[in-house]
This record gives sequence, C-alpha cells and structure tokens, in this order.
Amino acid sequence: MSDQERYASPLGTRYASREMQELFGERRRIGLWRRLWIALAEGERELGVPIPEAAIAEMRATVDDVDFALAAKYEARFRHDVMAHVHTYGDAAPGARPYIHLGATSAYVTDNADLILAREALRLLLARLGGVLKALLPFAERWRALPTLAYTHLQPAQLTTVGKRATLWMQDFAQDVEELQHRIGGLALLGCKGTTGTQASFLTLLNGDQQKVRRLDTLIARKMGFEEVVPVSGQTYPRKTDALILAALASIAQSASKMAADIRHLQHLGEVLEPFEAEQIGSSAMAYKRNPMRCERITSLARYVMHLPANASETAAQQWFERTLDDSANRRIVLPEAFLATDAVLILAENVARGLEVREAVIRRHVLRELPFMATERCLMLGVAAGGDRQTLHEVIRRHSMDVARAVAEEGTPNDLLERLAADPAFASADLGAVARDLDPLHHCGRAPEQVQEFVRDVVVPLLGRLADAPPGEVRV
Repeated sequence: MSDQERYASPLGTRYASREMQELFGERRRIGLWRRLWIALAEGERELGVPIPEAAIAEMRATVDDVDFALAAKYEARFRHDVMAHVHTYGDAAPGARPYIHLGATSAYVTDNADLILAREALRLLLARLGGVLKALLPFAERWRALPTLAYTHLQPAQLTTVGKRATLWMQDFAQDVEELQHRIGGLALLGCKGTTGTQASFLTLLNGDQQKVRRLDTLIARKMGFEEVVPVSGQTYPRKTDALILAALASIAQSASKMAADIRHLQHLGEVLEPFEAEQIGSSAMAYKRNPMRCERITSLARYVMHLPANASETAAQQWFERTLDDSANRRIVLPEAFLATDAVLILAENVARGLEVREAVIRRHVLRELPFMATERCLMLGVAAGGDRQTLHEVIRRHSMDVARAVAEEGTPNDLLERLAADPAFASADLGAVARDLDPLHHCGRAPEQVQEFVRDVVVPLLGRLADAPPGEVRV
C-alpha cells in the first residue's frame, strides 16, 4: 500500500512533534525491549546465573541492529510480537539465544518499556509547559497595567488588566507543571515480577535466594535509570498508573483549552488576536476573514485528550486479578495518542502565546463605554458614607443602570449614568462629582498590576528555573 492508500493518524502527519513521534515509534520501543533484555541478562549474571559474558557482549553489539522485516515474519508465524522479537534478537546474537528473556514474561519488556517511554514523554511535556509559560511571561509583564473589561457570566463586570488575565492562564499551566513533576517523581519501574507477580521463576533461577531476587529487581531498575521499582504487582504494573498519567495530560488540555477559549472570545471582540501569518488564508470563501484557527485547533485536540481518562480508568478497573489482556490493544492506541495530542496542544499554545496581538484602541473603546457602570460601586460607598441606606442606594443604581444600558444599546446615546445618579435625590448628600472627575480606567483595576508583578516574581520565575528547555515545535497545516 502507498502512503496515500494507508490510513495515517493526523497526530503524526499534522500535529505532534518529531521528538514525541520518535519516542513512540517502533524503533525506539524495540530498542528499549533489547536494552531491557540486556539489563536482565547482566543482572542475572551478576547474581550468579551462568550466562557467558560473551553472550551479553553479543547482545550489546547487536542491540540496534533490528531486522523489522524478519520480526514481522516471525510474528505472522507465532502471533506473538514479543516472541517474534526474541527470535529476531536471537538470530542477530546467536550466542545469546539461550539467555534472552530468561525467566521473564512478555510484560517484562512491554510494561517496563511503557514506563520508560511515559517518563520520557512526561519530561518532554514538562519542558513544553515551560515554553508556554516563558511565552506568556513577557506578555503578562508588558500588559500588566492595560485596563480591560473583565467578565463574569460573560457579561461586563469590573475592570482587570490584559496582563492580569494572562496570569490566570499561567497559573493553570503552573499547576500542571507541579502535577507533572509529581507524576515523574513517582514513576517506578515494574522490574522483573514474573507471570503473576510472585517472582517465582526468578526464585527458581536464583536457587531460592530471596535477597538475590529482590536485588535483581533493583539492579534492573538502576540499569534503566530508575531509583524505585513497583513494590507489588500482578503480571503488569498497575493500570491505575496509566489513569493517573492521563488525568495529568487531561489537566494540561483543560488549561490550554481555557486559554484558547478566552482568546477566541477576545478575538471576536477585536481586542486580542492570535498570530496570523502574512500569506495565511482564513477562509476559502471569505478572503477577508481572520479566524482563530490555532486556538480552535487547541480546543479541538484538547477535547480529545480530556475524554481519554475515562478510557484509562475503565481499563484499570477491568483488570481482573493478576492480569487480563483486554488492556493491550486499547493501550497501544490510547497511551501514545494521548501524549502526541497533548504535545500538539502545547506546541500550539506556545505559538499562540508568542504571537498574541493586542489592539489597545479597541480595548480602550470598550472600557470607556462601560466605565460609568464600573464606577457605581464607588458611588455606592460614597452614598453610604454620606448617610444613605445601602439597599436603597443599590436599587437606585440598579434602576438607572438598566435605563442607561437600554438607551446606549437601542438609541446609541452617550453613557450618562454618573450624571443621572448625581441628580437623583438619594445621592444628594454625596459628592459624586469626584467619581466623575476620576474616570481613569487604571484606578478601577484594583491591585491587578501589582498582582502580575507578584505572581511573576514569586511563582513563575522560580518555577521556570527548575525546567529544561523544550526542542522547538513546528505548527503545521
């Protein structure tokens, strides 16, 4: 079949990075299987199993010489992918054939490799989260004091600043960083647990020496770069681990989708726009359009990721006793695609964050249109201070506000709310002229500018100091 005839996942052809695709590619996976077989043979030999050093040397020398065509032929005969590669490796290293996979079950290579890949993929996503935060950091600082309408119930509320709103997105991503660091730190290798997790085969192999069996677990973990092994298991590592990992990925998707949704609304308002390239086409029919397609793609891919934890949870719940195989086909699809999709989401999120366009004039126009409404809270405080009843004054403000909002919307009249309140007898004792004279929007933003500075200083900068740089991600199609 040609590439055009065979289905290919869009996560590979359009969205995910080369680095994440290579992690979950067949060459990387089988390379890990072979390294795990080497670690097993080395550990067994160190603990007294009579495996010739020459056999292990032969395994090392051919570790990356994988004949995938031959493995496919073996798998067609055996209907078993692990045994197909055991035989393929044995053909490449005939002196090691008797010792490859000695004492192990298939989960030794499949599950340990999955855990190694998950840790590497989580580290890549952690670096990508750092990239998103680094991209949002200068944006938040630059616009920390630009007043903008804040919204509750998607209706204009009090003012905030453009930079302060960006810190809300950053705080979500910062929480994701903490969660990923926790997940990475808590990952343990399965080790060598045997068919039902009792390590019976290794106890026989090591002449009943329980300390050596325990030591073999530790040796394999150290050789594969892990400090800890799963303390108890059935044949596989607990599938709850997958569910916890996918929950962390779904959390990242939530954060990115929230940011993307806000930007899509802001672009509708004409206030903040996602990047748009010089020759980019927004619509095949409407040439004038500038659609928020990157944020829409973030939302789309994030929706996919956010629905995957339920799948992993059911897989974990349905693992009967020491294991069943109904997890296998499912996990082959769900785990790689969850990581690839999350990778794509974060590449897009960083790209959008680096190229956000702020239209100050539009923001200011919207602020000035609503500013008299924002000032009514101060009017209420002044009225009460002058001896008025808070509830009575609240009703006066509400009634005038509704009348003005209707007139502005339906008749296009100027917003004269403050003049109406100043003329109302209920506010006769209050000096509302001071409110009208001080309609600087920044004076109605509370501590928003200072909150940006404090959040950046106390949270973001220390967090970024602990993160590695991610390889550059390419936004395609």
